[in-house]
Amino acid sequence: MLYTTGYASLLGAITLASDGENLVGLWLDGQKYFAATLQGEHVAGRSDLPVFTRTTTWLDAYFAGKKPAIVDLPLAPLGSEFRKAVWEILCKIPCGQWTTYGEVAKEMAARMSIKSMSSQAVGGAVGHNPIAIIIPCHRVVGANGNLTGYAGGINRKVKLLELEGVDTTRFFIPSKAANFSSF
Repeated sequence: MLYTTGYASLLGAITLASDGENLVGLWLDGQKYFAATLQGEHVAGRSDLPVFTRTTTWLDAYFAGKKPAIVDLPLAPLGSEFRKAVWEILCKIPCGQWTTYGEVAKEMAARMSIKSMSSQAVGGAVGHNPIAIIIPCHRVVGANGNLTGYAGGINRKVKLLELEGVDTTRFFIPSKAANFSSF
């Protein structure tokens, strides 16, 4: 059985999902692939679960400008082994820092003992991250500072990076990535 609850953030409504013990989903309202891994029946409005209390406390601290540790939360994202390996790499990107899809691809190639890995394959895994914000897919940018590929909308990606103290003036938004959803 899966359980869901809501959280109000400065980025808009957020939906949290749990298996009762672990956080399995966190989606921004209107996000691409919203609740894509939320399969079958679920019970809505279960804010009393300890995992939701821990997660909302984490989110409160994060949105207050603090840097809560990802390891403080019991995460169990649903996905393939490849995607889980990419998400594990994302969790190692420190708050206030960023990396590129290419760098994540190099790390994945090294983990898999292969010569190279497609940045596009990594981008697909990053884009399907079911636990937004906490698994920090917003900290991954394209080559040459290209701000592309955030399922929650590029404006939210910018806001999250700025919240973490990243100077976003060094990045640019390609015209084809103008997926600015309002929040």
